Amino acid sequence: MEDVKLIKVLLGITTTFGSDWEAKIKELKKLRLQEVAIFLTCLNKAQRMEFYRLIGETGIREIPFVHARGDMEPWELDYLITNYKTQAFTLHTIREYPRFYDYKNFKDKIFIENVYHVFDEKEINNFGGICLDISHMENDRLSRKENFKANEKFLEKVKIGCNHVSAIKNLSFKDSRGFATFSCHMLKNKLEMDYLKNYPLKYFSSIVALELENSIKEQLKIRDYVLKIIKNLN
Repeated sequence: MEDVKLIKVLLGITTTFGSDWEAKIKELKKLRLQEVAIFLTCLNKAQRMEFYRLIGETGIREIPFVHARGDMEPWELDYLITNYKTQAFTLHTIREYPRFYDYKNFKDKIFIENVYHVFDEKEINNFGGICLDISHMENDRLSRKENFKANEKFLEKVKIGCNHVSAIKNLSFKDSRGFATFSCHMLKNKLEMDYLKNYPLKYFSSIVALELENSIKEQLKIRDYVLKIIKNLN
């Protein structure tokens, strides 16, 4: 179980469709922030090169968490570790997205995210453990109870190296793949984070990244609310 005093909730730059990542980078520079989590989920190589250039022009000193992609070249992970002290990367399961490179030199820093499937123990064992997206966990609880129960059991025997948190809506909607979901990257009301109150402190790692399309200014308030929830967990 993590000491709640050591848990850090990070503002996030998402790159999902509908997220203006360039505007968020400008916000970081304007607000003179020094730390952020980044989600490179929807950026191709050329876009990532531009991302790295722009983030290098801000005052950001540390990027503890990076949502990576299976087409990222190993030098990109090295670059982020060397220049921004990245501690944890997350990848989707191989069932969802192919991997084009061998990441064995980074395996202890890579954690596999829960999205649509039950965890594959063999795959997890090739890396550092799990990136537990708690909003995805809650989505399973609401709509895929068998997956929820299986993953809940698996969490008892594996390391949780990092977390994502997003909003949970009251009503389900169709995501980009046509799946019914309650998890959403755009938060309208801070109460959409209240589902976190139902999860034990042991599910939270020292790195919790906000996976939200909200502006950085809005995320500052959301971060404070999430931290307050975590501090009151048992």
